[in-house]
Amino acid sequence: MDWINSFFLLGGALLFLSVISTTLSARLGMPLLLIFLAVGVLAGEEGIGHIHFDNVVQANFIGQLALAVILLDGGLRTSMSSVRLVLKPAAVLASWGVFATVLVLGLFTTFYLGLDWRFGVLMAAIVGSTDAGAVFSLLRNSGVRINERVQATLEIESGANDPMAIFLVTALITMIMQPEQSGVMAFLWMLVQQFGFGLLMGWIGGRILAKLVRRLNLADGLYALMIVSGGLVVFAAANMLGGSGFLAVYLAGIIVGNRHSLATEYVLRVMDGFAWLSQATLFVVLGLLVTPSDVLANSADALVIAVFLMLVARPFAVFTGLWKGDYSLREKIYISWVGLRGAVPITLAMMPLVMGVPNSNLLFNVAFAVVVLSLLIQGATIPAAARLLKVAMPPKPEPAVVQDIWLSRSESVQLTAYRVIAESEAEGMHPDKVAPISNSFELRCFALIRDNERVELTTDTKLQAEDIAWYILPEAQTDQMARYFTETGSSVRVNFNFFGEFVVDPGSRAGGLAQVYGFKLPEGEESLSLYELFEKRTDSKHPVEGDRADIGNICLVVKELDKNGLIKWFGLKVRQ
Repeated sequence: MDWINSFFLLGGALLFLSVISTTLSARLGMPLLLIFLAVGVLAGEEGIGHIHFDNVVQANFIGQLALAVILLDGGLRTSMSSVRLVLKPAAVLASWGVFATVLVLGLFTTFYLGLDWRFGVLMAAIVGSTDAGAVFSLLRNSGVRINERVQATLEIESGANDPMAIFLVTALITMIMQPEQSGVMAFLWMLVQQFGFGLLMGWIGGRILAKLVRRLNLADGLYALMIVSGGLVVFAAANMLGGSGFLAVYLAGIIVGNRHSLATEYVLRVMDGFAWLSQATLFVVLGLLVTPSDVLANSADALVIAVFLMLVARPFAVFTGLWKGDYSLREKIYISWVGLRGAVPITLAMMPLVMGVPNSNLLFNVAFAVVVLSLLIQGATIPAAARLLKVAMPPKPEPAVVQDIWLSRSESVQLTAYRVIAESEAEGMHPDKVAPISNSFELRCFALIRDNERVELTTDTKLQAEDIAWYILPEAQTDQMARYFTETGSSVRVNFNFFGEFVVDPGSRAGGLAQVYGFKLPEGEESLSLYELFEKRTDSKHPVEGDRADIGNICLVVKELDKNGLIKWFGLKVRQ
């Protein structure tokens, strides 16, 4: 029994050290996933731990399981509004984008390394798809708020592009190992299976799980267990039918996550921990599996391939895939840059090892090095690139805590906490007098926390900086209320710089604005509303906050959208 305790001790210690080490991430400017990977490498046979681990089959099993959980969690947190906003362009990037990346990178790899073209294209196919775990983790923890269109495109692309990558890798391995079975029709059927059965099983499984979540009365902690186990059933069933289990589990997560209920609240709280456990375990195991000296021996070639992938192959795929979309040049460049590679390429690189493909160690080592370089270079520069390319949005005023209190299984109210920022409008005011919410709702603060202790509310109570005030508010008012607590002179200046100093109604006539600011509009545009003129100038069917259009000597910036995705207010900037 000692070996069992040793295993538990070793596994627990590695995960514990991985989690503790993440505190270095912010100080070093290093993505969290690299911390987990580094712990595994240091514990490995060439590190200080000297742990020998070379079981590719076990590592592949762990990788498949972890990626399924990560994709399920990503789907649960993907709103249907984001899916509708970018479904078509994200689908293009998930299919054509992967194929174009592999085509361009495969040709380069073949000539650069002097390989057989099938082997060169296989290497490209392994690193050709972006990684959902890396994209979800790094984008959502980047510290900047990114344009919704850009973030949704990157996330949905990464969650949906695995079928194409798996198809290409499988097809190329078949061409190398069994060339007599490499028929065009067989490959086309394989592609149809990957997408078709993946989508079908995801839709069916998601609908079933969503209904069970709403109808079954379980202990709170069992809802998340039901979703994880159900998601793994969907994942495995899709794979057994020849479909993409990754696509199926991601789609099932989207369907369940968008059926908001008391049970999904329990699920989301627990799934966050499951997803982090999966990512930590996966990257620690991958770190244990790799031999650093072998990776370093191929590091020069990997660096050249990674640079070509980042600067040529990925931009080619993005620009050809999005040439007809609503995306600006800056947005396309940013999407090209944030083509993050992560655990998926390394997991795909295990397939040639398991199937005995010649020179498969080279494939694995190069894929591992490309992933490390992608996380180091692209992952670490996500915030800086967003600001440089102006796809970063001003920080959105938000509550410090939002907690749903469920009155029944389908009806809830929001318990909302706000932290008072120094020099905000709320500072010095009575908690009940901060803002007029509506004629039909009277604002009442039910708890005030100061220095971690509750303060008794009286008629003379005044809010101080760093106080936390708790309210029960209508959901539609929570963000509006946050502005009184969080906006200061500096944040107002940031908003002025981004949106402009004035707010205009999109229903206003363009001709009147042109007359006020002294410029002429082309014939026929004077009678248009600002919304109609904006739509004409940008050719955008799905505007998002931050979209802009130059009209005469002014710039209209989308400042706020209503719940239906229509423009509610424009910011107006006067160009010098």
